Amino acid sequence: MITSRNNPLCVHFRKLAASRSYREETGEFLCDSPKLLEEADLWSAPVTAVLYTERTPLPWNPEGRFPRAVMVSERVMRSVSPMETPQGVVFSCRSPDYRLPERLEPDAQGRMRFLVLDSVQDPGNVGTILRTADAFGAAVMLLPGCADLNNPKTVRAGMGVHFRSVLYRCTLEKLRALLKTAGLPLYGAALREDTADVRELDLRRCAIAVGSEGRGLSAAVLEACDRTVRIPMDKKCESLNAASAASVLLWEAARGDL
Repeated sequence: MITSRNNPLCVHFRKLAASRSYREETGEFLCDSPKLLEEADLWSAPVTAVLYTERTPLPWNPEGRFPRAVMVSERVMRSVSPMETPQGVVFSCRSPDYRLPERLEPDAQGRMRFLVLDSVQDPGNVGTILRTADAFGAAVMLLPGCADLNNPKTVRAGMGVHFRSVLYRCTLEKLRALLKTAGLPLYGAALREDTADVRELDLRRCAIAVGSEGRGLSAAVLEACDRTVRIPMDKKCESLNAASAASVLLWEAARGDL
């Protein structure tokens, strides 16, 4: 049992929780909660180390199941968990490869549907959007300025999406080139002269861009959009936040598949 907060593994976990540059340097990210560990095990995620407390309920003994699993004291768990109320398990995992492929291909169900995030900076919102995209069969592309995919808050809100879904980080230039090659239009959630009701467009093969909570889509992304779309809503409501807007758009895009 580890009882020292200064144990090298504990120091490593705290750095993973606190520093994006350290996560990128090591190629690992931090997850917390028994539920996330079960999801990682279910999808054969590359878990590298697990810390757990004696009273944490798990369906199996983590020792021998993962490359490294160590019991820690409650005090140590409080020092390494990024949560205010730790749930008794934290673990590190190898980061997925978030680079774009050379070509965009249909998924196993033949779908070519993508959600593009532009400067969505809240990690909880990004994680919620990832979870929604997973539910409705869309791959997600994050442009520069978005919250870190491997931020513990993003991972927690994603509820296991990092272990099973297609996620990309990319530049706008690379995105435009790939969409053009694949013959996919880019629709932006914004208002301008060519804005269409989202119910009027064919969203079976496309990419949909959603902007930041405060400023919406950037000028560069708007310029790249083939058309813009709006979500019809009560006139007294001005807008939805990024996660809510993405949920509505993704549901509308997937409606014919459900």
